[in-house]
Amino acid sequence: MSLVGYSREIYQSAEKILRERRRTAQEKADQKRTLFYQICPEAETIEHRLAKTAVSVAKAVLKGKNATEQLQKLKSENQSLQDEFSRLLAQHGQNSLEPEYTCPHCQDTGYIDGKMCSCLKELLRRESYRRLNALTPLSLSTFESFSLEYYSNEPCNNRPPDREIMRNTLRYCVSYARDFSLQSPNLIMTGGTGLGKTHLSLAIANEAIQKGFGVVYSSAGSLVTKLEDEHFGREAGNETSNSLRDCDLLIFDDLGTEFRSSFSSSAIYNIINLRLLLQRPTIISTNLSTREMVTFYSERFASRIIGSYRRIVFVGRDIRQQKRMEYRS
Repeated sequence: MSLVGYSREIYQSAEKILRERRRTAQEKADQKRTLFYQICPEAETIEHRLAKTAVSVAKAVLKGKNATEQLQKLKSENQSLQDEFSRLLAQHGQNSLEPEYTCPHCQDTGYIDGKMCSCLKELLRRESYRRLNALTPLSLSTFESFSLEYYSNEPCNNRPPDREIMRNTLRYCVSYARDFSLQSPNLIMTGGTGLGKTHLSLAIANEAIQKGFGVVYSSAGSLVTKLEDEHFGREAGNETSNSLRDCDLLIFDDLGTEFRSSFSSSAIYNIINLRLLLQRPTIISTNLSTREMVTFYSERFASRIIGSYRRIVFVGRDIRQQKRMEYRS
């Protein structure tokens, strides 16, 4: 399971949490040790003697010759001291004076033998969810909260009712999220404003994040602004470009609503083209038709989308307007 999609800020935030956990565990252990030695000075004396035997063992090893007997003696003394220390702990209702880390496997370092611990992976998922939720209605955008009641159940122009079409769309999105992997197809969600494209794309994001994938969500306008700031030096580094390139799933919302310029058109094409070359799945939502894509961007751009993305059609009447009408009535 890839985690490279998380941005530098998310890694830094997760590692900060781990440092704080480790610091807190060590401080509590120090306080616990101090209190224990106040009521049991004998234990502190034993700890000092244990430290001395450790030094003696090191010296005996360095001597090399004729050190076997001395090492055996020191080992026996050390074990006796440890047994006595454990007895004193039990006598005072204690099990250990060592730090009680949140994650005993990595001791809140985030890594075991150079490999990422599951606790750090979980923190990355949680931080990614938190940040995405802070910028979008992610907590409200689940498959369960997607209502088909706002779509007409009446046949229209010799085609199935809107509700039936959207039921199939919902089923496909649920299936896509359930089976999501780095081999999942690219999607382009098309249709008018307020038909649920953002809702379902974020519901997919929800599921992907829960599976541990790195997800980047951005509206077209925000994305272009960030890329411009980096390109023209208003922000240091290439964090946005790197995240858009490396994330497991890029959700690119509201294509066509950004301020259009030669830079924005080129930047958007480059992102989409690069992710196709890297074979990383992308979900685009847009109100644009294929003809409008050709007009707004280029024929080459539209061709890449048509040839490499599965089209998911959204139909019906603007749900936001319907809800406003319900509220007024």
